[in-house]
Amino acid sequence: MPQDPMDFEWSYWIEWGREHILWLLAGHLLVSQISRLLVEKYKPWCLMVYGMAACWLLLGIKGFAVILLHAAVSFAVAQFQLSLLTWLCSLILLSTLRIPAVEETKRKWYDTENEYYLLLFTVSVRCLFCTSFSLEYCWHAPAQKSSHSFLWMLAYVFYYPTFHNGPLVNFDEFSKQMRRQEAFSVKTNLSILIVGIIRIFFWWCLAELMIHLMYIHALYSSALPLESASYWALGGLALAQVLFFYVKYLVLYGVPGLLLQMDGLKPPALPCCVSLMHSFTKMWRSFDVGLHRFLVRYIYVPMGGSQSSLLGTLLSTALTFAFVSYWHGGQSYLWYWGALNWLGVIVENGTKRILSIALIQDLI
Repeated sequence: MPQDPMDFEWSYWIEWGREHILWLLAGHLLVSQISRLLVEKYKPWCLMVYGMAACWLLLGIKGFAVILLHAAVSFAVAQFQLSLLTWLCSLILLSTLRIPAVEETKRKWYDTENEYYLLLFTVSVRCLFCTSFSLEYCWHAPAQKSSHSFLWMLAYVFYYPTFHNGPLVNFDEFSKQMRRQEAFSVKTNLSILIVGIIRIFFWWCLAELMIHLMYIHALYSSALPLESASYWALGGLALAQVLFFYVKYLVLYGVPGLLLQMDGLKPPALPCCVSLMHSFTKMWRSFDVGLHRFLVRYIYVPMGGSQSSLLGTLLSTALTFAFVSYWHGGQSYLWYWGALNWLGVIVENGTKRILSIALIQDLI
């Protein structure tokens, strides 16, 4: 039975995974386990070299040079130890991905559009990693700068399991866990690997069943069936779409999450089932945990967050969603999506504050 071809993200990553990425991830696993067994002290550098080689192999010398240039520029700007300047640099680097002349030049480097998109997605995610490292560099005392060298930045930026699509791991967490040397057990790691593979295979089978049998995205791409459907049917389609999105990211984040575990790191929690969520706030906290931690640590809290005045909270929340919308591409529909999510979070938090007033509690 033919599959629904309208979900670009699933088709794209499954195709790349089968042809190249899964094999490169298997190579990373092999290098990681050997280095943990024989040269634990040099594990970060072994993984860094492997990640750089994998990047060169998939993206070519020019793609590799672009990512290395982004890292070098971010590191150079971080030397000024000004958070505002670091953010300005990050936004400028991110904006270069949307300059038509630059896009056209990068397209000419590759034979197919899919190869160009791989570079685009990879650089977008690497921008967040460069931002995380640079801000941590700005915030740490001079005595701690040795743990924030350019070599550590390369180890972080070129860490292969999270290289193309995440999940996002902040540099402070990555560095702390990567430096930690633990007792290595082949038997324990093997059991973690086998159980993890079984779980991911189950999720992948479920996602494939959904995309071969339900045709959710194909229905959404045509106005005629949507116009003739009842409100109940439309609600069911919407639920089916978000459930597929959830299962899809169990696979897309489950594979790198398993490799993080095998490397002795703690991956961000996998997405929480959308059927268990009833609020915008919980959705943002529980679906993409790595991105949520990034946004809270580097945007929301530095801008004041919930500890500031009402206006400050509104502003810090608005800036957080504005960045998310811009990072995802900045198209008009993303700004609407970000604004509606911002409004949902504000209404929820405002309602909670009102309901916490003693007089209202007494009335309830």
